Amino acid sequence: MCVNHAPDSFALDTARQSRPAEPDLDANERVLAAAEGCPVEAIAITLAGSGEVVFPPEE
Repeated sequence: MCVNHAPDSFALDTARQSRPAEPDLDANERVLAAAEGCPVEAIAITLAGSGEVVFPPEE
């Protein structure tokens, strides 16, 4: 699903698991949609400078 939401940001590996295309991605609307739509909540988004969590929201 990640690749469908943000094809420029994610790629499938040989095991057909989604991986970031680059280690540090800019969190644009497509990356956020991929994170929100991830069925196993495997995507975390943090701000590079501060490490502040953007997604998933802390409870």
